[in-house]
Amino acid sequence: MPDEPLCLLSVHAHPDDEASKGAGTVARYAAEGIRGVLVCCTGGEEGDILNPVMDTPEVRADLHAVRLGELDASVAAIGYASLHLLGYRDSGMKDSPANANPANFANAPFEEAVERLVRIIRSERPQVIITYGDERAFYPHPDHVRVHEISGPAFAAAGDPTAYPDAGPPWSPSKLYETGWSQRRVRALHEAFLARGEPSPYADWFERGFDDRHDGRFTTLVDVSDFLHKRREALLAHRTQVDPEGFWMRLPDEVVREVFPWEEFALVESRVETGVAPGEPETDLFAGLR
Repeated sequence: MPDEPLCLLSVHAHPDDEASKGAGTVARYAAEGIRGVLVCCTGGEEGDILNPVMDTPEVRADLHAVRLGELDASVAAIGYASLHLLGYRDSGMKDSPANANPANFANAPFEEAVERLVRIIRSERPQVIITYGDERAFYPHPDHVRVHEISGPAFAAAGDPTAYPDAGPPWSPSKLYETGWSQRRVRALHEAFLARGEPSPYADWFERGFDDRHDGRFTTLVDVSDFLHKRREALLAHRTQVDPEGFWMRLPDEVVREVFPWEEFALVESRVETGVAPGEPETDLFAGLR
């Protein structure tokens, strides 16, 4: 509906994913007055504590509450207007003891998880939804896989009045995107570390087979030059996950601005004409909607 306020809904697996994937884009749109909605599917209970300062008995005793507190701080830094918890436990990695827990996201009944997401979509009425692509080849975390699996069906079902009739009045979002990292981006950051005489945290990515086979799927580049500080602030809010002295944080924002100031997205479904010329990248997730 043309008079509806613009809204962007992002679906993420764990606390901290919202900071590392698309945070600059959400912050940019928030500054433009576009409502940002975050759906976090799990509590991140199985995440490793990667910052030595935070690895204490007190933190480990209630990691769930700690990580949700970090999530609140990140949400505020990015500028999300609304946070929804899908309500599942972190599934842990495949074949880990946590992965067998029936309360986890990967083991949840598929239709139940889709309905929960549909309910949020219908209540928030976003035109644009951001989710994950199929990451199994490079990062097969069960929760990331499940985010991918439920998002397409929820996008389709949200506007269908016969689907999940108890989940609220139907609402048809207009565009579905998948977020991700291209090799072009990773290579640019990797080389920037090396140019500064720093060991690159991305070297391992290439050793694990990260390549450019999926670069062609990215249709959209959003310039987040002026919001890199928001992305950094959001990452640092996750104190259990991000060491402020670690390699990930050693590349200054002014360097990132020079080498790769964009976030990439793949448009996988659109119900509107974007007005973008064939072969040209979109620069706005709301192309065709404003």
